[in-house]
This record gives sequence, structure tokens and C-alpha cells, in this order.
Amino acid sequence: MRKATTMLRASTSKMIRCRYQNVVVVVATKAPRHQHLITPINVTRVFLSTSSSGDSSNTSNTSRLSSHGQSSFVRSVSAGLPDWIEHWSRESFRKVGYGLALSIPAVAMAGYPAITLGLATTTAVYWMVGLNDIKQTNQTIRRNFPVLGNMRYLLEMIRPEIRQYFVEGDNEAVPFSRAQRTIVYERSKGMECTMPFGTRRDATAVGFEWVNHSMYPTKIGEQRVIIGQHNQSTTQPYSASLLNISAMSYGALSDRAILALSSGARLGNFYHNTGEGSMSRFHKEGGGDLVWNIGTAYFGCGYFAPNGSRVFDPNLFEENAQYAKMIEIKLSQGAKPGHGGLLPKEKITKEIADARNLGWPVTHDCVSPARHSAFTNPYELCEFINTLRNLSKGKPVGMKLCMGHPEEFGALVRAFAETGEAPDFITIDGTEGGTGAAPPEFSNSVGMPLSFGLSYAHAMLVGAGLRDPVDKSQSKVTLIGSGKVCSGFSM
Repeated sequence: MRKATTMLRASTSKMIRCRYQNVVVVVATKAPRHQHLITPINVTRVFLSTSSSGDSSNTSNTSRLSSHGQSSFVRSVSAGLPDWIEHWSRESFRKVGYGLALSIPAVAMAGYPAITLGLATTTAVYWMVGLNDIKQTNQTIRRNFPVLGNMRYLLEMIRPEIRQYFVEGDNEAVPFSRAQRTIVYERSKGMECTMPFGTRRDATAVGFEWVNHSMYPTKIGEQRVIIGQHNQSTTQPYSASLLNISAMSYGALSDRAILALSSGARLGNFYHNTGEGSMSRFHKEGGGDLVWNIGTAYFGCGYFAPNGSRVFDPNLFEENAQYAKMIEIKLSQGAKPGHGGLLPKEKITKEIADARNLGWPVTHDCVSPARHSAFTNPYELCEFINTLRNLSKGKPVGMKLCMGHPEEFGALVRAFAETGEAPDFITIDGTEGGTGAAPPEFSNSVGMPLSFGLSYAHAMLVGAGLRDPVDKSQSKVTLIGSGKVCSGFSM
């Protein structure tokens, strides 16, 4: 019989004393003198009593309540589970195992060979799993609840499927709801994507969004954005589609996925952002327009310095820039702003090493630091933009960031205006962005959401005279929003 006593401070004036004896808990609260309070505690089979501090008579009352008034104070407030599950233990496991073992001869003597074989097999598996659960030291639940504890991990494993197919509503899941996924699936397969009986959404709900239409619809042709046309230093402006493929690196995605995306970009006449993993041969084989994303490790355009850090290499950049339509400097990303990245050496293949200019064989993990080494302030960033534009022979150069401190972006815009070296485009990534691996603190709680970051960037650039508030096509700096676009309404 196990006993334990735990003292918990409930407030400045009360002390709760809990005595655990098997599953029986005796709770006493010290209340002001001559007050008797019954405090509900959400545990199984609770006997409640009160005692006043310094009053021995009330202490004896507590004993009487605990010993004589048990039937009136017993409460079963379990989580709805059967008692045998709550009370399961190693002893229970052995009792059931002995019962199964003893039942085998009885069934055999009754003349049921098939049932006997099945029962013997079940018993053997039961003992094997249970003894292994007791022996292992990695999972407490399995060790304390042999055999039965495995159900917890089984249910945990199938929980996403149960929720997806039987529990969740059409519009409640994240990052994409079932209704959004259905649109993507149907349109990607060329199926008819229509719905009867009107919207199933609550049009009066808080946060409901809609688009105001015109009474005079008109026919419009293909809409494209010319990036870099209002910058004299950009001699090769690029005609971009309204919808493009956002940054996803080779290494995070497989070679077939990269090839499929690049081929789709060619067929759809839009661009494919390489992500900071640089341009692999699969990007080039697909034939789509590429936007070369340059991260803090300068993959494809850098080398290892003697101290182990990655340093920008102008010659290598100039050699590889010929395959890209635009250049994008990655300052941060929405999934983990202000955080670097790491690709374990075990996952680095020869193709990944070639794309990132790492050398082969790789002897250490591939690390992307949190910040760039080619510049340290807004004015040096402007110089770096000009350098990349000249080395790429006049191709559009922009940057990607998740909005953080507003004053830092304000200082950056001021540097653009003072130096005259503004980027041709700025990609705003929201904190909703995803990645292959990121700490939950960064994914969930760091960075500004896309809608707020995009609005703030637009307002700052308009104030600096770098964007036209009415005719966006006359803007010197093009804004690109990254994340969660799956339909025309998303855009």
C-alpha cells in the first residue's frame, strides 16, 4: 500500500493537505475559525473535511468526517473511463495473464482446437508485450500500464485521421480547411469545381470576409506585373504573373517535387522561387522561370571561410545568375523569423551538395546562420543590392522578409530613399508561413501576420515615394505577398 503526503499552497490564507492512499484522497482546508467549508476537488473518490487552525476539536471532527462520513462524501468524478482502466497496474496485468494461461487447458479439454490455438497465441503475445513494456524505460505510461498503455499511443497515432475524416468541419482546420483542400484537389485534376445551394459559411459571423463587385462587369485580359521597369539600373525587367510558386528549397523538397514545380511554372507561365537551397539541376531541367533566393549561407554563390562561416563569392554568383530571371535576398522567413537553419549531413546527397556548393563528400552539417555577413546595416544592404544588380547584368533584385520591428523597416525605407538604391521588389512573408522544421515558439509567436505586414510595408513605401497609392503599375518597388494563397479570393 503506497502512501504519500503533498502540501500545496492554494492561496495566502488556505492550505490544502492531500493524502494519497491508493486512490483515496483526504483533503482538509484550513479556513477561518468556526467556518466549515466543503471544497470540491476533481479527483476520483474524494473525502472532504475542514479544520480551523489551532482548534483541536475541529481536527477531531475532521477525523470523524473521514472515518464515519465516507459514504456521504464519496464522489466519483472520473473522466468517464471505466474503473478497470483507471485501476490497471502491473498486478492487474499479471492477474489477467494468469487467467488467460489457465483458460487454455480448459478450452483444450472442451474440444475446441482452433479456439485453443487462438487463445494460446493471444496469451503469448499478451505476455510478450506486457513484459517488454515493464522492462523498457523510455515511456512511463507503458511501464506503469503494461499492454493497456499501448492503446494511448495507437489512439494518438490515428488521431489526425479520425479528426480529419469524422470530426472537423469544412471550414475550421488549419493551415488549410477541408473546403480549401477540396478546391485545390479538384482544380489540379481538371475536375468541375462548383457548389450548389449557395454558401455554407455564416455570412453574419465575426471576421467574415467578402469582395465588393461592380455593377458594370468588364472583360479583362491576362494581367501581369512588370518588375523593375521604373528602375534605370534594372536593364532586364521581368514580366511576372499574379500567382507564382513561393520559396521552397531543394533538400527540404525532393528532386521529383522540384522538377514537378519547375515544369508546372513553365506550363503556367509563372515563376518558381528556388528557396535558399539555391538552383539545382532539377530547377533548370523543369524549364520554368526561376527566382534565385539567396540566404544567409550564400548557397550557390559562396564558400567556406577559414573560420567555418559562409562568405559571398561575386564570381560564383555571376556565373549562376544567368539561370535566374530575378534575384531575391532572404532576410527572414515567416515560419522562423530571426532564426537560422540546419540540414543534417546525413540528409545531404551529392546533388544537394552540388547545388549548394558544399563540396563532396560532406563532413559536417549544413548550417544557415541567422544573419547575413555581406552587410550589417540598411546602407550596406543598399550597396549589396546594387552589387547584385550589376553582377547579374541588370536583372531585378529584391528581398524577402517577415515584418518584425516596424522601426527597423522604417530605417530601411529611409536608406532606400536617401541612397536611391531601392530594391525592385519586396516579398512580405507572414508569420503564417511554413517550413520543414522550425521551433514552435518561432512558428507560433514570432513575426507579423501577412495582412498586417503587407499593409505596413505599403504605407511606408508610399510615404517614401517608392509606391504609387493609386496606380500600382507606376510604383518603383513591387510588393509580393507570400503565403496561404489557394484561390482567387485568397489573392
